[in-house]
Amino acid sequence: MKYFYAVALLGSPLEPLTYHSETQLAIGAEVDVSLSGRSLKGVIIGESSKPDFTTQPIGESTTYFYSDVQIQSATFISDYYGCSLGEALNLFIPYLIGVSNNNGFPIQSRMSGGITLCDAQSQALDFIRSRNVSLLFGDTGAGKSEIYMKRMDEILGSGKRCLLLLPEISLTPQMEKRFRNHFGDAVVLWHSKMTPKQKKVTLEKIYNKTAHIIAGPRSALFLPIDDLGLIVVDEEHDESYKSSSRPRYNARDMALYIGNLLKIPVVLGSATPSVSSYAKFPSFRLRGGFFASKRTFLFEPSLEALTPKIDTKVIENHTSGHQGIVFIPTRANFKYTVCDSCGYHVECPFCSVGMSQHKNSRALKCHYCNYTEVLPQVCPKCQSGSLLTMRLGTAEAVEHLSKLSESLRVQQFDRDVITTQNKLIKVLEAFNNREIDLLVGTQMLSKGHDYHDITLAVVMGIDHLLAQSDYRARERALSLLIQIAGRSGRKQDALVWVQSFNEPFFREYLDDYEKFLIDEIKIRADKYPPTKRLARLLYAHKNGMKAKREMEKALQQLKQIREVQIVGYGASPIEKIAGKYRFQILLRADKATSLIRAIKQVKTALCEIDMDPIEFT
Repeated sequence: MKYFYAVALLGSPLEPLTYHSETQLAIGAEVDVSLSGRSLKGVIIGESSKPDFTTQPIGESTTYFYSDVQIQSATFISDYYGCSLGEALNLFIPYLIGVSNNNGFPIQSRMSGGITLCDAQSQALDFIRSRNVSLLFGDTGAGKSEIYMKRMDEILGSGKRCLLLLPEISLTPQMEKRFRNHFGDAVVLWHSKMTPKQKKVTLEKIYNKTAHIIAGPRSALFLPIDDLGLIVVDEEHDESYKSSSRPRYNARDMALYIGNLLKIPVVLGSATPSVSSYAKFPSFRLRGGFFASKRTFLFEPSLEALTPKIDTKVIENHTSGHQGIVFIPTRANFKYTVCDSCGYHVECPFCSVGMSQHKNSRALKCHYCNYTEVLPQVCPKCQSGSLLTMRLGTAEAVEHLSKLSESLRVQQFDRDVITTQNKLIKVLEAFNNREIDLLVGTQMLSKGHDYHDITLAVVMGIDHLLAQSDYRARERALSLLIQIAGRSGRKQDALVWVQSFNEPFFREYLDDYEKFLIDEIKIRADKYPPTKRLARLLYAHKNGMKAKREMEKALQQLKQIREVQIVGYGASPIEKIAGKYRFQILLRADKATSLIRAIKQVKTALCEIDMDPIEFT
């Protein structure tokens, strides 16, 4: 007798296919199947009636399976974020057959002493304890981590395990140390930079339940933790929770969805929560911090450049024996290279963006497709002019600042230099051991690192962020400034030097981010999230006309749908990336369901869906 099943092919854009088996198989089982002569992994998602075509047999079942919650979550990702079920399921790590379920007994962790909370922290703990979803809106240094750990103690005591989501790998070393000091070896990390061997060891600990606290960036959400009792999403405002490739899911939102499926509490935490989270969820405002020091903000109305005033402040801070950080939004040496004779702008041949100059490797590099070419000595177009550089980058800033004093030890801190977890740990340790005086970096500087003796924070290029054509530009710029400023003044008073022509805007909200959130909700009302829902349709092809025709065809259909509004359409701000021309349509509606229904009517193979987009380039 043959049994027929719908099988989702892991990682494949194809819809589930029908296969048959001589034996009955369980829903969720991972199996081996073949397609066009290739051997693939698939997941049985349901039984099927006998089709009117010849089916291929299912091969052997593997030792893994996907739980009901994983299949439900993957189905939601497929429907909401516009990908195939196989692509959505491929995000998840399956369960291992034969591993026993949680026995429900309290989990004993090697805790190195209890945690004592102040009155405000105790109130915050009571607040998150009494709600399924809560937002811990705590200032930098207010003790959010201690509240997380105290709540985790309670969850472990009930026989459940905990998941701590962090926006990026760059946050994990110091957070890991803090949690290990309390929970011991019960803490494990999961992230993409781990070796296959490290991942195997970590998974074994998760399967055999010796891992009680699992921490990591967004991929950690899809680990096979069958007795999960709490999800904490730290720095919930951070944009790296949103995947920039298909499936374009948001891990923060998926944490809320999975928490609801499992009926377990979800805690969101941030010093600068997103406008949407503040509007949607009950929040506890945890003000102040454990530091008696204060921060003074000074604004220099200037274009993005290392000015004599900044040089002076850096030297003064170094002479006084303290450390500092310098934020620059651009990696490498310079962002743009222009001919001073003919004005030729050196662009990537595969992307319509300027090439970034990397002096150390004597190369121009595209930060979108990674195309690299030798740094030209003369203009490639007129062959006569010299090439000028524009928009300062971190490498050039390091070179400049290192020359200010022979004793000033400057370290670049961005993705060009911090390429591995070990390099990150070494740089942070060297900085806290005072082997480095000044860190110069990009947004990596703002990612929650615990720096001990920073008394100077220089913020450059913040006006560039504020001027972006993005409805969240104000939120991005203000949040970033507060986050970077929060790295300073932990032990002693600190100066935050801000290079900006927009002092009135920043001054109004620096000491009251909640006022900004309230004002921003009013400004966005009836236009943008959280009161409206957005979706972006992306069309990309090597033949630009083909991509444009697909977009125009969808436009004609969308104009007939009253539930959605076409906000804008046309060539993407960066029209070409990796040799493909890109066009987009931005849609707006009152409800996500209206957007999904409209998208399903116009979606084609060339169309990629970006629900709840956070970037528009």
